[in-house]
Amino acid sequence: MTLTLPSANDATRRLTARHADHPLRGIALIVASTVFLACSDTMAKYLGRTLPPIEIGWIRFLVFLLIMLPVMLSSSASPLRSARPKLQVLRALALVASSVLFITGLQFLPIAEASATSFVAPLFVTALSIVLLGEAIGVRRWAATAVGLIGVLIVIRPGSAAFNAAVMFPILSALSWALTLILTRMISGADRAVVTMTFSAVVGFVALSAMVPFVWVTPSWHDILIGVLVGLASTMGQWIVVLAYRYADASVLAPFTYSQLVWVTFLGFGMFGEIPDLWTFVGAAVIIASGLYTAHRERLRRKQPPVPAEPSPNP
Repeated sequence: MTLTLPSANDATRRLTARHADHPLRGIALIVASTVFLACSDTMAKYLGRTLPPIEIGWIRFLVFLLIMLPVMLSSSASPLRSARPKLQVLRALALVASSVLFITGLQFLPIAEASATSFVAPLFVTALSIVLLGEAIGVRRWAATAVGLIGVLIVIRPGSAAFNAAVMFPILSALSWALTLILTRMISGADRAVVTMTFSAVVGFVALSAMVPFVWVTPSWHDILIGVLVGLASTMGQWIVVLAYRYADASVLAPFTYSQLVWVTFLGFGMFGEIPDLWTFVGAAVIIASGLYTAHRERLRRKQPPVPAEPSPNP
């Protein structure tokens, strides 16, 4: 799944502003990230033929943890020292749930359909912002959310012969990912990025290690290789996203994050012979249009001067 960065705090915005004058570089990086993420999802679907989703997720987080170890060990302060540890743990668990649910959905759905459905995450962010951040959502953003949900219904077509109940997996994955983004926003002003990444790697690995013995299937060397590639591609994709946001604003990059649907469509056809039908593309277009409008409204909202009496979502 594609990473969509939440609102940064003021210090981060000032730092980003120093670099955000190379939009073409940012666009190139964000497109490159979608290629890595599409490859990760495609290999995870392939691996799902022989291994259970929890085990695939466990391998992914194991690779993530191994990549993070040098960063953790070289950190001047303890990377597990958090000002909001409970939120960090909850965020990591939401990230694990999003990963495992999406991988589970890939076992039953064409990869393009699962990816298109998962694009509903920004709409869930809108709804969760009210509950968890106390944000006021205007009529236009609610209208965009409703349009996005219509797009999801076009893709999944409940009540028709094309409906597959497994579509709930990517939808729940998108909900978990939206919760991850909201929690990231809540802790962004309290903890360093390395702390958040460390909690993600450690808590995710520990949580999946507790579950994997119940579903364990001894992998072949081929499975292990593919699993490592899944973890590497996923971590690389997420890291490139972080780099991309140094060179361009979210409003500039948002349209290009959806290029992931192009790559998974080609990869799905090449590896699994999957050909999305017309309605999948129509629904995806509606969802993407809704997401872009939501990003546009968010950009306009951030440009408004802050109201002193309103409590900050980043205490």
